Amino acid sequence: MPMGAGLGFKRRMLDEVIAKKPAEIDFFEVAPENWIPFGGKVNKKFKQLTEQHPFICHGLSLSIGSLDPLDVDFVKQVKWFLDEHNIQIYSEHLSYCSADGHLYDLMPIPFTEEAIKHVVGRIKQVQEITERPFVLENVSYYAAPGQQLDELTFINTVLEEADCGLLLDVNNIYVNSVNHGYDALTYLKGLPSNRIVYGHIAGHYNEDVDLIVDTHGADVIDPVWQLLQQAYAHHGVFPTLLERDFNIPPLPELCAEVAQIKQHQQQALASSATGTAAYGKLPA
Repeated sequence: MPMGAGLGFKRRMLDEVIAKKPAEIDFFEVAPENWIPFGGKVNKKFKQLTEQHPFICHGLSLSIGSLDPLDVDFVKQVKWFLDEHNIQIYSEHLSYCSADGHLYDLMPIPFTEEAIKHVVGRIKQVQEITERPFVLENVSYYAAPGQQLDELTFINTVLEEADCGLLLDVNNIYVNSVNHGYDALTYLKGLPSNRIVYGHIAGHYNEDVDLIVDTHGADVIDPVWQLLQQAYAHHGVFPTLLERDFNIPPLPELCAEVAQIKQHQQQALASSATGTAAYGKLPA
């Protein structure tokens, strides 16, 4: 299990991290789809890193909510990749990205009882093939077609019935709270602490006063940092990773944000040890 603060790993970082891993980074996250096709020198360098440092996997194309048949061959490839690099955590988005072909975007699953049964069955199938617990991320979404349940009830029921873990994306909670007009703290507190495996934090783009686009292409803003503090206060400190997928700055600048994660973790642990909250106790 990784601990501390992590960073999403890109191929451009290979040589720099092999030469010297920044002290701020405790673990890395990769999308298996971006690495499975590579052998030769690239795979050799990557394996050098996975033998020396903790890695986790966060997938992009499993399409857990799709009505298309589960791509069993792909899941077997993912299992091979996890085994090859001794990676124990495989997470994915609670969404879908295929329907008679790849949609090249993460689409929202209808919040219905029928969808819960469908997704839970597919999660159990993935867990059987990978021989690992599956971890689901709460996702940002911009429409809720066919909604019968609220988002929190939907995700909590999926987690419980599939008996899987939660990747708590703090930025996605903030984005959805603005776009759909709900209270971010209420949602955050409604998630099950015992299911949280690790967390994400990221930047976004303000399209309008009531529309935020989850881009992972900017620095994390203060309200999201504050929500992360509240997550630690309520759920306890969990491993947390910085996502940056566009407008990627040099590694030292990324490490400065990773260091902020560590700072918030240390502050939360210190507050817990003394029985006080430096940023105020959350309401009951």
